Amino acid sequence: MAAAEFSLPRSRAANERLHDLVPGGAHTYAKGDDQYPAGLAPVISHGHGAHVWDVDGNRYIEYGSGLRSVSLGHAHPRVTEAVRRELDRGANFVRPSILEVEAAERFLATVPTAEMVKFAKNGSDATTAAVRLARAATGRPLVAVCADHPFFSVDDWFIGTTPMSAGIPAATSDLTVTFPYGDLAAAEDLLNRHRDKIACLLLEPATHTEPPPGYLSGLRELADRHGCVLVFDEMITGLRWSEAGAQGLYGVVPDLSTFGKALGNGFAVSALAGRRALMEQGGLRHSRDRVFLLSTTHGAETHSLAAAMAVLTTYVEESITARLHHLGERLAAGVRDAAAAMGVADHVLVRGRASNLVFATLDENHQPSQHYRTLFLRQLLTGGVLAPSFVVSSALDDADIAHTVDAVAQACAVYRKALDAGDPAPWLAGRPVKPVFRRRV
Repeated sequence: MAAAEFSLPRSRAANERLHDLVPGGAHTYAKGDDQYPAGLAPVISHGHGAHVWDVDGNRYIEYGSGLRSVSLGHAHPRVTEAVRRELDRGANFVRPSILEVEAAERFLATVPTAEMVKFAKNGSDATTAAVRLARAATGRPLVAVCADHPFFSVDDWFIGTTPMSAGIPAATSDLTVTFPYGDLAAAEDLLNRHRDKIACLLLEPATHTEPPPGYLSGLRELADRHGCVLVFDEMITGLRWSEAGAQGLYGVVPDLSTFGKALGNGFAVSALAGRRALMEQGGLRHSRDRVFLLSTTHGAETHSLAAAMAVLTTYVEESITARLHHLGERLAAGVRDAAAAMGVADHVLVRGRASNLVFATLDENHQPSQHYRTLFLRQLLTGGVLAPSFVVSSALDDADIAHTVDAVAQACAVYRKALDAGDPAPWLAGRPVKPVFRRRV
């Protein structure tokens, strides 16, 4: 269907209802309709495998499913069956269920670089717990986070460093300092400037670029030398880089790490894992001051733990990580070929590890452009591809990849016209998409 004919009346009505009832119209800012072209923010009815259907009846091939959490595809049979087995057995009890020890054993067998684990419901809680534990263990106030990584937590210690810092005291924000990714000298300079003040170095071990040779091991050495805690945020890299995350792939062991997203294939589960000597400070087998590590009513809800165990088993037994890389490599090659064929290879770029691909849209001056991103997203949507990124799930098949590449080729043809005209506006049909983190609406 041509872009001019493509409309989503039921989705538009549902979006209006959402905005009336839910601040921002979504429960995650990255899912907001401001992230999509005007009038083309589909509201989802259901999904299966690599496909989703909106309330208007349109089917899409979906990428970045569940903000990268649904890596096996929607309604994966091994996961849904594991959850179904628990439905009639109770969800939450006054004491730990046997699933809690079984899930911990399964997780630690899959991520052997960790010695203990505690489950929660979201990545923010797990990462904030790591920060609190690092501060307690070191007695230091400052948290050093990688400035090149977009998100660590909804809590004040991080959000205070973003443009959406309204409501957060400056005194809180001042306790978080930053360092650039890949620059060991800069990290060392930061540690020297704040000598004996930094509790932890917190970063995603890898995202859209591979770590420079020796970088992660260099951070490990710096953390040891300066007496601070090294924390890897493996929300994205966990399972997608290797079954044991980036730490398993690169062979550098952090003191603490946090996992989520792919861990539950869409079910709400996250994990804080790490060295026993640190993790035990949140337990009952020590004589130090107690650390309120993680204590959540729903953190060990049985259905999500069952989902996590099924996900971990599926990844190991079915070599899911290798499949994600294979699919991503095929998709990246197809997109690059399509862009080159349409003369926009320098403007539509595919970046990142094959299992975690993103795309960049550049303007006439080769600068990142929200206007050209809007044009590109609009053409993909009308071509049946819902792709805020090109992050693959293992449910994709050859036909899905071929369809996606065809939609990209058509989008790139329009992209070329806009570049030749020097103005993408005629192809936007409304306002451009906006970045999530911005000070004003």
